[in-house]
Amino acid sequence: MPVTLHLVDQATWTSDPQAQLDLVRIYADAPSEPLKKPVDRFLREHLEAGHFFACARFNDRLLGALAVSADDQAWWLSELCVRKATRRRGVGSRLLALVSDAARATGCELRTHSSQLPVADQVLLTRLGYRMDITGDYFVLAPPLQGGGNT
Repeated sequence: MPVTLHLVDQATWTSDPQAQLDLVRIYADAPSEPLKKPVDRFLREHLEAGHFFACARFNDRLLGALAVSADDQAWWLSELCVRKATRRRGVGSRLLALVSDAARATGCELRTHSSQLPVADQVLLTRLGYRMDITGDYFVLAPPLQGGGNT
């Protein structure tokens, strides 16, 4: 499924009702590991803190999202979720590849706190060829090696 990267920050959220609806649907459709707070509160607090969502867009709809907190050195990833109707079609894989490219273009690496990465997401990243180098309490998601994974 050909998807493109769409970043949703506070300004985009405020001006784009479709992005609001799609993000609520994505996270309301979360798999077995629920958010630690209600979806609307999670979205609002993440954006109000100056963070953004990296989303997979297809036909003017958002199908998947990653919560991203950025600093000068890294994009911190959490809460990967793809709409149930489009799971197992490569949306999450493609989103991770797009986010990886976008972070590298800004000179940042990908990181995630080890406590925030569900086992299913660890398996997906490993299958895609990402190397999860544990550094203290977080993983550095090194880009796939040449020939590794299926993006």
